Amino acid sequence: MNSATMRAVVAHGAGDLRLEERPVPKPGPGEVAVDIRYGGICGSDLHYWRHGAVGDFRLREPLVLGHEIVGRVRAVGPGTEAPPPGTPVAVHPLASCGRCRQCLAGRRNTCLDTGYLGSAARNPHVQGGFASVLVVPADRVLPLPEGLDMRLAAVAEPAAVAWHAVRQAGDVRGKRVLVTGAGPIGCLVVAALRAAGAGEIIVTDVHEAPLAVARQVGATSTVRIGAPTTEKNELEELEDLEELAADIAIESSGNPAGLRTCVYGVDRGGLVVGLGLLPPGDTPVAANAVITRELRLVGSFRFDTELGEVLRALADGRLPVDPVVTSVLPVAQTGAAFELAADPARSCKVLLDFADPEDLLPASGRLLP
Repeated sequence: MNSATMRAVVAHGAGDLRLEERPVPKPGPGEVAVDIRYGGICGSDLHYWRHGAVGDFRLREPLVLGHEIVGRVRAVGPGTEAPPPGTPVAVHPLASCGRCRQCLAGRRNTCLDTGYLGSAARNPHVQGGFASVLVVPADRVLPLPEGLDMRLAAVAEPAAVAWHAVRQAGDVRGKRVLVTGAGPIGCLVVAALRAAGAGEIIVTDVHEAPLAVARQVGATSTVRIGAPTTEKNELEELEDLEELAADIAIESSGNPAGLRTCVYGVDRGGLVVGLGLLPPGDTPVAANAVITRELRLVGSFRFDTELGEVLRALADGRLPVDPVVTSVLPVAQTGAAFELAADPARSCKVLLDFADPEDLLPASGRLLP
């Protein structure tokens, strides 16, 4: 690799993840080049690696993964107003059209013609940020607040997803909230709930390790689903869930069983926020319970302006998310990093470090079998 080339993490299909050498891009008018330092491995990145798809979005060409990224400004395009080179920044991954009815209503996250870094939702795909250098429009880089550690800032993008979900729940001050799923997003939801003043936060998961992280960031109680207990029939299980009587439930596992837990774990007249993306196609829902219990069900998808708010909350300590980052591996070990990120019993959020010395980088090639 020389000064004219860089490394990028590229998904070519199911089970085919490669570290490739590519030309270093240069910014044009209105653009900024960013030297990426950290990139967080997201569930969508794992899906592209494992299955070659996220939901209905299938790989049709090689895709540079990654959208949870921070770094420093490398260069600014001609005639562009932007932070000067060397400024530490976070990158907003969303590109909205600015013209559709959703954008005009202030809902850019549900834009009808959106693009998202590292996504196969469009063709050609929107290449992502798991690369040594990324070029983006200048209005999508946000300078980090003074004193904010870049490693901590790498969690800002998924934390903004969680922050938006808590906002969808309305006023949570003093409320009893159930969170299903203690993966990275679920734990960040817990931290956001704590920052918003939730009175009690109950978290469920099938593994003990993520529940331990959830307790570190603010869960007041945790429940391990599927833990060895006396066997109960379905009626007894439903009665146990109904005893939770949460005011609000936030589903962050992306599992239909988690949504069912929310429907029965929230009190009558309560609110369920669907955050985790469920498997593609129609998912059976306990609709009669939604009706007879007079529940409200709302969705939460990505985020819009919350990234700046989250960066400030990380800087002033309102979001205690440091325990969420459980591993940081050099980009040379991308294969091992993806394997680790895919194992919830061993990790929560795994970061790739792009500040790898050149002599430690492997030759371009396939990383995982």
